[in-house]
Amino acid sequence: MEEPHRRIRALHTASTITVYQAYSPEIGLPAIRDGRFPAAWKPGRMTWIKPSFLWMMYRSGWGMKEGQETVLAVEITRDGFEWALRHACLASYVRGLHSDRGAWQRDLKRAPARVQWDPERDLNLRPLPHRSLQLGLSGEASSRYADEWMVSIRDVTPLANEIHALVRDGELDAATRLLPQERGYPAGEELLAHLCP
Repeated sequence: MEEPHRRIRALHTASTITVYQAYSPEIGLPAIRDGRFPAAWKPGRMTWIKPSFLWMMYRSGWGMKEGQETVLAVEITRDGFEWALRHACLASYVRGLHSDRGAWQRDLKRAPARVQWDPERDLNLRPLPHRSLQLGLSGEASSRYADEWMVSIRDVTPLANEIHALVRDGELDAATRLLPQERGYPAGEELLAHLCP
């Protein structure tokens, strides 16, 4: 079956969706231990969550980039995730989707969440022709994420290391078997209409 050009691909249950983030050990390790972000995590800053495991691997260099050595799988409520989508604005202006550039800029300034559609990645972290969602949270959305939506935080750094080692050794089938079983998230058209150019 051919992949749609844009799709939210994620590990999800009837009530939750798993998103990924990578942090320095100073933030990541206390978050794993306590199941919530430590005081060093600043809710006032934009925080990007990624439903795609491989996109997180691309962004963090398999958890080896400085400041991204601890890779977290954060399970959040679908209600919270969908609230963020409903209140999000595209991160870039799209003619035809927005009435004009000024209207988009006003929406972007007010929106507590923003969306980018970036090329999905393969196991070698090369871009694929279809795109996956990245969701930026700030202000109210960031606070809700940290205080209301989180169900659990897991350390997936060892998983990232294991998959990366298999990829380096050319064991792509074995690496694929270890990937989180992401599938299309059932976001109806009305939820994404303002976010799909």
